[in-house]
Amino acid sequence: MKRQITTLLLATTIALSFNAAITPGQAQAASTGSIVSSVNFRSQPNVNSTSYGYLKAGEKVSILNKVNDYWYQVRDSSGRVGYVSTSSKYITTSGSVSAPSNSSGGTSSSAGDSTALRNKIISAGKKYLGTPYEYGSDRSNTKTFDCSDFVRQAFKDGAGITLPGDSRGQASYVKSIGKTTTNWRDLKPGDLMFFMEYRGVGGTYPSNKSNQTVTHVAMYIGNGQILSTYSKQSGGVRIDSIAGTHWEKRFIFGGSALK
Repeated sequence: MKRQITTLLLATTIALSFNAAITPGQAQAASTGSIVSSVNFRSQPNVNSTSYGYLKAGEKVSILNKVNDYWYQVRDSSGRVGYVSTSSKYITTSGSVSAPSNSSGGTSSSAGDSTALRNKIISAGKKYLGTPYEYGSDRSNTKTFDCSDFVRQAFKDGAGITLPGDSRGQASYVKSIGKTTTNWRDLKPGDLMFFMEYRGVGGTYPSNKSNQTVTHVAMYIGNGQILSTYSKQSGGVRIDSIAGTHWEKRFIFGGSALK
């Protein structure tokens, strides 16, 4: 009888210890994710962490937790646990997945998370200062850039997000998110800016540019400055001021490329 009681107590202790080891996010996991397009499967919820490789389109994963607005913790079919982007471009879910609550009653996602990600994107872009300009540059390398290729690479390096490959496609993508403005002073660092054609420093530009065609994209980095590339003569990737320049006259709209 003593042996049976001892065995029962031991089994109960093990069960309780196992349950205590499960994180809140794991305990609540009930959603299934379907990979839409190839996405990095990372060891930690940041773009600088080790990648296990790529999860391919069509693969199914179990969503264990929503870390923040940008990362899911998932388990793949082989049992590995890691992190993937929450972007609908890469994954769809069987239902809504909420970020875990923190001690203050909010969620782990915060304005600080967004600011940190925006800073990473800007830092990633600044690493390419001086990289030569080439119209129609090869998207598979970073030896040269045109304007949209540069912005695309900065977001890919800094946030693990692959934007459309041309400026008009990027403009449509930003519009689809819905966070846009026609006043550049309302932009946040890391937002994208879209411009009409160049008509010279003293050229005449329409006051209403809503029907103008996007010909250039740049990244707003704060303090009235943009990071972009636009010609061989200008020296490639560089930083320029906006106020009182042709950039201000050509500006059509800008906004966030982060969901």
